[in-house]
Amino acid sequence: MQLACMNLKILLPFKIFAEKASVLRIVAGTRTGSFGLLPHRLDCAAALVPGILVFETEAEGEVYVAVDEGVLVKTGADVLISVRNAIGGIDLDKLHEAVEREFLNLDEQEKNVRSVLTKLESGFIRRFAAFHHE
Repeated sequence: MQLACMNLKILLPFKIFAEKASVLRIVAGTRTGSFGLLPHRLDCAAALVPGILVFETEAEGEVYVAVDEGVLVKTGADVLISVRNAIGGIDLDKLHEAVEREFLNLDEQEKNVRSVLTKLESGFIRRFAAFHHE
């Protein structure tokens, strides 16, 4: 009896990070927690948070990938994961450190940048509105 499998493709903005066939299961993280995908699961889409993505193949066993935030889409046997950055590796501790160092700190920097940009935009709009009323 042949096992049902999925095709996994992990995409980065500038390249294909990984393309795997015969994937038995996938575990990904969202804001509400981790969830698993099996081949016969209904089609779905999910927003991913920075964390560890796990997938299993017969040939490689469990594979761990540190991923930044992104999106997962499952259609039929195909699973497409598009993330801003990904780091492959075997040592789970080092991958957790990489997630914290590379992805979570960047989110804090982005929040600060967005906050500054919001203040600049609101100041510009306020001045423009005052200029328009003169």
